[in-house]
Amino acid sequence: MSNPFVRIVEPLDPKQPLKKFFNLSKLEDVRYARLPFSIRILLEAAIRNCDEFLVKKGDVENILNWKVMQHKNVEVPFKPARVILQDFTGVPAVVDFAAMRDAVKKLGGDPEKINPICPADLVIDHSIQVDFNRQSDSLQKNQDLEFERNKERFEFLKWGSQAFKNLRIIPPGSGIIHQVNLEYLARVVMDQDGYYYPDSVVGTDSHTTMIDGLGVLGWGVGGIEAEAVMLGQPISMVLPEVVGYKLVGNPQPLVTSTDIVLTITKHLRQVGVVGKFVEFFGPGVAQLSIADRATIANMCPEYGATAAYFPVDDISIGYLIQTGRDKEKVMCTKRYLEAVGMLRDFKNSSQDPDFTQVVELDLHTVVPCCSGPKRPQDKVAVSDMKKDFETCLGAKQGFKGFQIAPDRHNSIVKFNFEGRDFELAHGSVVIAAITSCTNTSNPSVMLGAGLLAKKAVEAGLTVKPYIKTSLSPGSGVVTYYLRESGVMRYLSQLGFDVVGYGCMTCIGNSGPLPESVVEAITQGDLVAVGVLSGNRNFEGRVHPNTRANYLASPPLVIAYAIAGTVRIDFEKEPLGINASGKKIFLKDIWPTRNEIQAVERQFVIPGMFKEVYQKIETVNKSWNALDAPSDKLYTWNPKSTYIKSPPFFDGLTLALQTPKTIEDAYVLLSFGDSVTTDHISPAGNIARNSPAARYLTSRGLTPREFNSYGSRRGNDAVMARGTFANIRLVNKFIDKQGPQTIHFPSGEILDVFDAAERYKQAGHPLIVLAGKEYGAGSSRDWAAKGPFLLGVKAVLAESYERIHRSNLVGMGVIPLQYLPGEDAGTLGLTGRERYTIIIPEKLKPQMNVQIKLDTGKTFHAIMRFDTDVELTYFHNGGILNYMIRKMAS
Repeated sequence: MSNPFVRIVEPLDPKQPLKKFFNLSKLEDVRYARLPFSIRILLEAAIRNCDEFLVKKGDVENILNWKVMQHKNVEVPFKPARVILQDFTGVPAVVDFAAMRDAVKKLGGDPEKINPICPADLVIDHSIQVDFNRQSDSLQKNQDLEFERNKERFEFLKWGSQAFKNLRIIPPGSGIIHQVNLEYLARVVMDQDGYYYPDSVVGTDSHTTMIDGLGVLGWGVGGIEAEAVMLGQPISMVLPEVVGYKLVGNPQPLVTSTDIVLTITKHLRQVGVVGKFVEFFGPGVAQLSIADRATIANMCPEYGATAAYFPVDDISIGYLIQTGRDKEKVMCTKRYLEAVGMLRDFKNSSQDPDFTQVVELDLHTVVPCCSGPKRPQDKVAVSDMKKDFETCLGAKQGFKGFQIAPDRHNSIVKFNFEGRDFELAHGSVVIAAITSCTNTSNPSVMLGAGLLAKKAVEAGLTVKPYIKTSLSPGSGVVTYYLRESGVMRYLSQLGFDVVGYGCMTCIGNSGPLPESVVEAITQGDLVAVGVLSGNRNFEGRVHPNTRANYLASPPLVIAYAIAGTVRIDFEKEPLGINASGKKIFLKDIWPTRNEIQAVERQFVIPGMFKEVYQKIETVNKSWNALDAPSDKLYTWNPKSTYIKSPPFFDGLTLALQTPKTIEDAYVLLSFGDSVTTDHISPAGNIARNSPAARYLTSRGLTPREFNSYGSRRGNDAVMARGTFANIRLVNKFIDKQGPQTIHFPSGEILDVFDAAERYKQAGHPLIVLAGKEYGAGSSRDWAAKGPFLLGVKAVLAESYERIHRSNLVGMGVIPLQYLPGEDAGTLGLTGRERYTIIIPEKLKPQMNVQIKLDTGKTFHAIMRFDTDVELTYFHNGGILNYMIRKMAS
């Protein structure tokens, strides 16, 4: 059927009649001008894609009537313009695509129908680790080791780029996905198939929201959901509430964008924005660069919103020119946005739209701060860091406590490193990493770190040699301007050499600490510290031996590295004493905003971006040399421990199976609040005593060859064994942290995988009990795939992180939620009961279902299938099964 809104199509430029757009101003509906700018993008996509099948005229009306419908829990479809993937999530996506081709062929269909319809970019940035640092050739050594470890994965991805249409691969060594998206991939306005329309994107990484800072609406989705979008399906979403976040005032001279985002993160966590859009407005926005806005948008998952949108304004247009985009296309972008009422002037309050609610921040009230020691929302003013850490030492075990006995607070362990004697104590910094797209995309904080390093070196300050320092820029542009501005050599002198272009320490690819340091930490049971310019610091994520981890701006990372401890009050205590005996305070070397801006104006120029990005797809010689097969169907290697055909589609038929009641399920694990995808999904290094290690050893590998879980996401046998394998896992059945549980039929304490295997062999279904915010953190599809392979049929929690709930639905695992006011405690659940979950024949979104226990107790829970589309996926056994049946028939 033709689009019912074709009447509002017209050329943007009468001289180019074939270049058209849907002119939303021709709707002649007063409601449009009152819509939040983020909702206008949803509306345009619905109008442009309206076919009365996937997108209906009623959907358009619901979005246009947002002011009323936002409270009605109404479902709307959204077709993003693009999909973006990183390699940890991209490899399993390409594995799934390859396996889906096999499945479609087995069902008698055309396997080449399994092909991305929506343009997709995959940036390889998650594989490189900090194995070498503090050496001039650290970068080359780390990159060589990256290829040695991941050659098989990279060959597979190169096959995928050739076998599938519309899939572009950005090779390793190019940068971090979200920074490459910001500086190169983002269009702001798409020019495709004869139409102009707003750029929008979903990505298989929760920090996809970073692109919201440029005015491109984007957010993270599960890998499974992204695959469906790539195959042309719209996202089905509940029309969101939009919180207007008003920024006023000017930041103080010593405040960085990192301080602002950590302040906003804590504030919005308190406001409560889970499942909502946040849209920034007010005169304070005009004081922020695009890099500042992108930093704020990047940490959207940490404050819990779906998107953190900054509408496009003249500063956004200027950024496109600064980063080397084609000027004629940029001017066309501006004309389009003006024509459809999507170009914002933040100083003009008459443009302010309606919001669900408005909250405000005066930027002048922001002070320098960090966040930690275990969560990104736990902001600590730098002036309070020493006191706060010392309070955490003795506090009860928890997000702000380590429960160290008072008589051990001042414990000191002596050790020898490279022939010199040193001491470690609680609070000693052992990792200092300038890392993550959150900050490395921002020239002001990166140049600020460089200028601080210059002043520190000139003042005679040094960093202790055992501290693992590193600099992992988000793109080659960063190295370019740090080198051209003359500060790179000072960063190197303090140990902050470039170690790689990728996420590295921020995602746990921090590499090993020196053995003598690990021994000292272990001997003293010390709360050692990592300080990083990242966005996540959950327990066990950064490094197994850093129990406390603080997020900080790049200049503060260097400051704490020089100090060697977080138990310092920078206002009263010196960073160090130079060779002349002079005390050097942080205020003595902290660069002013004017100093930083002067250097930025001189050295961050369009030519740099053009030079770096025009050769991004061809510059990596190791990638160019890879030999990848050219067949349209992948030839699986049974000997491979990296790439394996997954069992998800085994036994799949065209006929649907009726959902069945889950009978007498055992509880595999019982959790409290804030269990993250870092706890659930395999991540980080593979412990030598783990089920995954035993499997790899049985395949003839040595521990040196284990690599990380992330690198093995294409092998379900490794990933199933690594599910719930986090050493910091707190299972209520066990009285200590660790990846173990009780196998109730035998009473034995086993590794989680081994217990699940026992249950599976006996034919027992499993469930998981959890508290609030189950699945918070990164959008890892293996946090859903892994439990599915362990035999988990349902999760019963107080609340869910949005992306993880979607991923559970996508795998056919039922997300159940306690009724309001109820939880395991109020219901008297111990987790030792057996659970029968009654699944009725006729299901509807968010219906209550009955749960019976073997004790005779009965209660109800909400089945969190939020839309009819999600119910369709469930009836098919998951979203991928649905797509296979659709393509095969």
